[in-house]
Amino acid sequence: MLTDITLGQYFPGNSIIHRLDPRIKIFITLLFFGGIFLAGNYSSYGLLILFSGFIISKAGVPIKHIARSIKPLWLLILLTVSVHIFSTPGTVILNIGPLTATMEGLQQALFMTVRLVLLIIIASILTLTTSPLVLTDGVEHLLSPFRRIGLPAHEIAMMMTIALRFIPTLLEETDRIMKAQTARGADFIHGNILQRVKNMVPLLVPLFISAFRRADELAVAMEARCYRGGENRTRMKELKYHMRDWLAFVVALIVIACVGGLRWVAN
Repeated sequence: MLTDITLGQYFPGNSIIHRLDPRIKIFITLLFFGGIFLAGNYSSYGLLILFSGFIISKAGVPIKHIARSIKPLWLLILLTVSVHIFSTPGTVILNIGPLTATMEGLQQALFMTVRLVLLIIIASILTLTTSPLVLTDGVEHLLSPFRRIGLPAHEIAMMMTIALRFIPTLLEETDRIMKAQTARGADFIHGNILQRVKNMVPLLVPLFISAFRRADELAVAMEARCYRGGENRTRMKELKYHMRDWLAFVVALIVIACVGGLRWVAN
């Protein structure tokens, strides 16, 4: 299951989503996140789902990669659904002992599930269609106006991108260590929650050692290449906005405005 997490992975391609400016993709992602929390009825969520489907179709990323990003969420989704169904007051549809399921709770559970799934899908599309280097440049450009108040834009962008880049690496390392320890008799599946948590302790030690070793190797490599941060740093390819970038931004803005309008009309 750990290897199913696609956040931080990059899928090479030449789709229109791949060719969009990273700054525009970050803006669209943030707009979409705002639209997700702005939506409040079936029409607005339906529009967001259609827009997500359109983005996926234009991204050129296999559907199985998108589905893999949702798979690890099943436990969180199940917990969210249960909490909303049995804790939201309203019209009773089912009684299970002291627990009461309501129609309003079922609706809220559906909305929250759609929110979680859409958040993960759009975040995965951003990382799957944007290489870590390009994403670093985009974040740095967006943060560069804050340099006037002393914000280290390049350093922050570099740290964010390195952290994002090493998510799949650490997950693969965790999966490898778990398989090695399982072959030696460790059990990470059976037993109650306390026993399973206790069995995870031997996993943390080699994982932390591996993470610190990779961090040290990365630091040595950056020093060997005379890395000195973003001061007077030039780029082989400078970021430039194109017509497709502005068109994509306008389309996203219209969709989010429609989501807000649908919620306002419903209220």
